[in-house]
Amino acid sequence: MITITDKGAEKVHEFLAAQGTVDTDAGLRVGVKGGGCSGFQYNLAFDEKRDGDEVFEYAGLKVYVDQPSLPYVRGSVIDYVESLQGAGFQVNNPNVVAACGCGSSFRVAEAEECSAV
Repeated sequence: MITITDKGAEKVHEFLAAQGTVDTDAGLRVGVKGGGCSGFQYNLAFDEKRDGDEVFEYAGLKVYVDQPSLPYVRGSVIDYVESLQGAGFQVNNPNVVAACGCGSSFRVAEAEECSAV
């Protein structure tokens, strides 16, 4: 399961409204791709449902996760954070065993890694 905080859901709704998105299938896509100094990077985007996606709903918002990314982000909480360093979405992922100093890439336990990503 993927959850999103109230603030995160509010920001996604704001961004979708600002883009003029009226499609009820529009939501936040959470994915993982290989790269970064720790091995994986999050890929967040506004998107619609694709075949094979796992769909999570919270506060009227749909969150889409493709099957290859699901093991890496299962149990994560997505938040929107505003700080002196800037503002943006933050993924609090219980599967992460190490992250790089810049916070943009991560590594999961070897036992949970799959070669699908």
